Amino acid sequence: MGKLTVFTFVTLDGVMQGPASPEEDPRDGFEHGGWQQQYFDEVLGGIAAEGMAEENALLFGRRTYEDFYGYWPTAPQPNLFTDFLSRADKYVASRTLEEPLPWENSTLLKGDAGQAVADLKAGLDQDIALMGSGDLIQTLRRHDLIDDYTVLIHPIVLGSGRRLFEHGVAPAKLHLVDTKTSTMGVIVAHYVRAEGNG
Repeated sequence: MGKLTVFTFVTLDGVMQGPASPEEDPRDGFEHGGWQQQYFDEVLGGIAAEGMAEENALLFGRRTYEDFYGYWPTAPQPNLFTDFLSRADKYVASRTLEEPLPWENSTLLKGDAGQAVADLKAGLDQDIALMGSGDLIQTLRRHDLIDDYTVLIHPIVLGSGRRLFEHGVAPAKLHLVDTKTSTMGVIVAHYVRAEGNG
């Protein structure tokens, strides 16, 4: 069974909504899209390269999958991500998408997302990285399916937006196993589930 790691960008006040561009996720009137772009540096590039070397399977919710597919297959070359994302095994939890999915090596997880991801974890030998996908994170937390979090905490406060840990989530203990700090002040923190959860 593979472990499931959330990999996500957040602000200092926990917002994960719309990091890449103003158009990415304007739900609920969110006006701060694109807040992450100014913080990318060689340290974050190196962390991304390390992640790609591990050849994990990737898991997405519908919105993040469509955002990634809308940009990365035709992104300017050279870049670190296009080849990796295209060749990686991609799993998409969605009740609205239909097969065949447009991006190569993509598999649709149908039905209840919690059960579908539980079955996926049980059937895979490789680890799974959940990219962004805030709504899916909330679902998988409720099903106790997340093993690790790699959280890139950016030195910016937005005051509004959808958060990694929304109000009312079940309490959980995490153990910090590694940190790095970028030249732009981004703290990359890797947490694993602490004993006694569940």
